[in-house]
Amino acid sequence: MREIKLALSYDDVLLVPKRSKINSRGEVDLGWGVGKMKFSLPIIAINMDAVTGVEMAIAMGKLGGLAILPRFDKSKIQAEKIVKIKKAGVAAAGAIGVTAGEWERLEMMVKAGVDHVSIDVAHGQMDKVLQLVKKIRKTYPGLSLSAGVVGTYRGAKDLFLAGVDVVRVGVGPGTICTTRIMTGCGVPQITAVMEASRAAREMKKMVWADGGTKNSGDIVKGLAAGASAVIVGSQLAGTDEASGKMRIVSGKQYKEYNASTSFTEKKNQLKNNGGGKSKYYVKHIEGVESLVPYKGAVEGVVSRLMAGVRSGFSYCGARNIGELWEKREFIRITGAGMREGGAHDVIV
Repeated sequence: MREIKLALSYDDVLLVPKRSKINSRGEVDLGWGVGKMKFSLPIIAINMDAVTGVEMAIAMGKLGGLAILPRFDKSKIQAEKIVKIKKAGVAAAGAIGVTAGEWERLEMMVKAGVDHVSIDVAHGQMDKVLQLVKKIRKTYPGLSLSAGVVGTYRGAKDLFLAGVDVVRVGVGPGTICTTRIMTGCGVPQITAVMEASRAAREMKKMVWADGGTKNSGDIVKGLAAGASAVIVGSQLAGTDEASGKMRIVSGKQYKEYNASTSFTEKKNQLKNNGGGKSKYYVKHIEGVESLVPYKGAVEGVVSRLMAGVRSGFSYCGARNIGELWEKREFIRITGAGMREGGAHDVIV
């Protein structure tokens, strides 16, 4: 019988503090880049209808980050959104799928001036994804391209060999994702990112940690595990710029945050762009509908997150993401250690 390996998630580990020559958080450089694009913010707004639209993409771009438009609009509408984002003077990114009609979506976004395209599927290590990557790379050799999601070294290596610049890592870690429950498949995120990043270092490319972060500390852990940036959803979903609808519950403000694979969103996807989808489309549910507290402008949320991230780098003695990869030292913790790490034994 083959040995069952241990895999670890964000809450299973902590980073060991190291001797640091950093005098202030302002000395930490969080910059990264892919192709000709350079960013000062290592977080990416996820391609979900409840999070990213034109407003979020422009706001994140002006803050030094990136946002990826979802693939659930008609191709023409998605291309029109790319044009609006480009007019604001920031990088524009959009997702595509692998079903019939997605090549037209790709072509329309390219004509609209898209800067980055992300192949967005639940299981990135499928032959049809790899074939699409090869076709895109042959047709558009200079296009900045990411694909995913995967959770292993081999999954990342296959996508890199096919031709992507970036691999998205994260099978089922998202706060509203139920993939692991529905399918029994997935890899806890710290292990997944560390394994995929081994392939990235070999190929001189990069990975993005996709999903599962709850706070700035998790973002630091995702970067330390080997990611160049972290894709976030729930932490941005409650902002003014997020696309989710505002709701009032017991006098408190919330915004809707529905998984792209939830029943509600799948019904919306059929309504907005039902071409090529089978009658069983709404039966394949791997996410839930939820609410998140209203948080105000995305600039304030990002500012608070980055303050924590910069502090995390300084605790590790790292001035940039490359140094964080070199100096990181993870330790495993128990449930008691996790409890000890938060506020406890007081009335909050």
